[in-house]
Amino acid sequence: MARTPAGLVRAEPGPPFEITFDGRTVTALPGQSIAAALWGAGILAWRTTREGGRPRGAFCGIGQCYDCLATVNGEPNRRACLVPARPGDAITTQEGHGHAELSV
Repeated sequence: MARTPAGLVRAEPGPPFEITFDGRTVTALPGQSIAAALWGAGILAWRTTREGGRPRGAFCGIGQCYDCLATVNGEPNRRACLVPARPGDAITTQEGHGHAELSV
């Protein structure tokens, strides 16, 4: 096996599968969080702040900071660092608080 983290521990993950991010196909592995799959695809931000629209992605990686909030399968405010990726998941960039449809 190659000198990768999986190779070093002799891990043999199941076959990769596809999820989408803003319509773009992303490959994920069984056991990966959505944040890990997005990072693996070179995507570093999937949320914008309420004020100023600044980009955010994973920061702490353990579900404490809420910077990694994303809309997953139409459900806003999911912590991408904690949600396991599942085949066919549709992740979209979350704008602000994630409830734009409630704004007047």
